[in-house]
Amino acid sequence: MAQARLAEAHDDVPVGAVVVYQGDVIAEAHNLRERDQDPTAHAELVAVREAARVLGSWRLDDCTLYVTLEPCTMCAGALVLARLPSLVFGASDPKAGAVGSLYNLAQEPRLNHRIDVVGGVMADECGAELRRFFRARR
Repeated sequence: MAQARLAEAHDDVPVGAVVVYQGDVIAEAHNLRERDQDPTAHAELVAVREAARVLGSWRLDDCTLYVTLEPCTMCAGALVLARLPSLVFGASDPKAGAVGSLYNLAQEPRLNHRIDVVGGVMADECGAELRRFFRARR
């Protein structure tokens, strides 16, 4: 949640992500799309890039990604490609969620990797933060 709140400093959607490897936090990130003017700078991808750099490998074996919002198709695809074994997310995203809401890329049997997913962790808090952000902009 602390990472999500940092995104608001540059008027970005408050989504935060943390990668944990063998019990240690190795990457923390928040949305940077507005700051960097980069459509791929979602919190999940920024955190995954940092975790890969820290580990010296694109394979995120033994890692868990925690994120405040259900990943979109771009992020879910990247998590599968990174061989991430485990994902925990907060709020579901009925408009763009790709690990259960609209699609389930994390469990797609035609892909070469599947991710164990736990959704709804701190969903009320994560959802409230997003609703507050968007309410202030309407």
